[in-house]
Amino acid sequence: MATTTAVPTTRITGGSFLLEERRTEEVFTPEDFTEQQRMIGQTTEEFAINEILPNVEKMEHKDFSVSRDLLKKAGDLGLSGVEIPEAYGGLEMDKVTAAVIADHIAKYAGFGTTWGAHSGIGLLPIVYFGTEEQKKKYLPRLAAGEIVGAYALSEASSGSDAMNCRARAALSPDGKHYILNGEKMWITNAGFADLFTVFAKIDGEKFSAFLVERTFPGFSIGGEEHKMGIRGSSTCPIILNDCKVPVENLLGEIGKGHTIAFNILNIGRFKLGAMCVGGGRVSLEHAVAYAKQRKAFNKVIADFGLVREKIANMATLLYVGESLVYRTVAMMDVALGEVDKFSLDAARDTRKAIEEYAVECSIIKVWASEMIDYVVDESLQIYGGYGFVEEYPAERAYRDARINRIFEGTNEINRLIITGFLLKRAMTGQLPLKAAIKKLMEEVLSGPSASEEFEGALADERKLVAQAKKLGLFAAGAATQKYMQAIQDQQEIMGAIADMTIETYAMETAVLRAQKIAESGSSSSKSEAAAALPIAMTRVYLTQAFEKVESAARKVIAAVAEGDMLRTQLAILRRLSKHEPFNTIELRQLIAQRVIERGKYTLA
Repeated sequence: MATTTAVPTTRITGGSFLLEERRTEEVFTPEDFTEQQRMIGQTTEEFAINEILPNVEKMEHKDFSVSRDLLKKAGDLGLSGVEIPEAYGGLEMDKVTAAVIADHIAKYAGFGTTWGAHSGIGLLPIVYFGTEEQKKKYLPRLAAGEIVGAYALSEASSGSDAMNCRARAALSPDGKHYILNGEKMWITNAGFADLFTVFAKIDGEKFSAFLVERTFPGFSIGGEEHKMGIRGSSTCPIILNDCKVPVENLLGEIGKGHTIAFNILNIGRFKLGAMCVGGGRVSLEHAVAYAKQRKAFNKVIADFGLVREKIANMATLLYVGESLVYRTVAMMDVALGEVDKFSLDAARDTRKAIEEYAVECSIIKVWASEMIDYVVDESLQIYGGYGFVEEYPAERAYRDARINRIFEGTNEINRLIITGFLLKRAMTGQLPLKAAIKKLMEEVLSGPSASEEFEGALADERKLVAQAKKLGLFAAGAATQKYMQAIQDQQEIMGAIADMTIETYAMETAVLRAQKIAESGSSSSKSEAAAALPIAMTRVYLTQAFEKVESAARKVIAAVAEGDMLRTQLAILRRLSKHEPFNTIELRQLIAQRVIERGKYTLA
């Protein structure tokens, strides 16, 4: 008998997907949205279509009065205050709802960036780290869009290396102000923001955060950057020249600025992923619409196999992308739901709940930013020469997407975070990774054994995920065995392990969602029909993802072994990789046909 869908309530350890097999009832998917979440998604969609899109050209030409007006309207609808407690003028809703808004507001990347910087990294530092006085003073106005927030972390010489910042803060002789000096670069919303979370080192040593108002003496804004993309957002340097910041505007504890910076970036990363998914849907819709009317060789190009392959690949990536975002965000919601908001340790417990999923948030950031690059590139390719012309939508989408691999921590840094964080958790015993690697190494070195078998829905797909996990553990085991603690200095190997981790999480997430859909119908025949497209997308994705896992594993093995040991380990790798391929040409034809018929990304 088919089971019904379930919203997860069990708290799951971050990174545990590498070691444990999840059940469908433990994962959240877009099919589990509440009615309220669907309504908020629809409200956001209507706001984007009716308010944002008609003003794109004005924002592209730096008319930021329009941006401010739209932020005020978003505030009126509650779209900017969704994560702010009700006591301070917000809606106090969950992270899934926040991701739904980010997903649907991203129809135009320029304003999506503006809104994200304001409603995410711009105000959440105060929500999580502010004093009662700071919250009362700033949050109601930020929620309403009366004032605009910004986040000032990066510097010319310390983008990803945030802890190496040169901005300095010193207590004034009368003890009433901190005097800030330095310059911050690439600050989103800087041209018109009113309140900035600024990071500087007190006495040149203690990395701390400050709430700096635009009107404070010694604070000024540099000129607008002329950017390749997201031209509809404001990006300027800010200059601190003996800037006087009242001592009560110190945010959080002295010397604990890194706690604020890194936790807020975790949230920013999953929201970025949601916006990449939303933007990708728009690009796919444009590409399909063009392919259905553009003729070549006496037929529309939507009938050509290689064009249909592109459309199927784009739709498949969107399916996996939204699955990744909502699975991860829901896990964070479960953890945050266990925090006693009235406890003295509420702030600490909230930070720990967010940090728990640092690996998954970095995965989303890397995966989604590279996904949107692929989608906009293939969309432009479908447009052909017209795609290179500003008059058509593919050109701007292509330019706008490129920044996503840079901000919220470059993808290179996030790859190092993924592997580094997992290894750190293994060393401290928070994640039994060392034991799992040891067990696997003993298993594979003892010779061939019976392969693990799976039963029920998507058995072959689940088996492939299990193989990917083993490949990742095997490669990580071989690398750590050789380098031990010094593996942190082997960035190429760290990056390859991250790639295996990313693809394994994406593979498992795609399978679990398709499996959950297949198990949710009132009858087996209805379930199979409802799951046909998700299963096809899952199989297409698994095929390409497993190839990446195998390739990355081979890269690591070749780097850490030689001679007889290399030959032995490559033989093990081949054994762990053995599987029967899916007919992806047929599967892509099915996906493309359905998407072309509907004119958009669909699972129906």
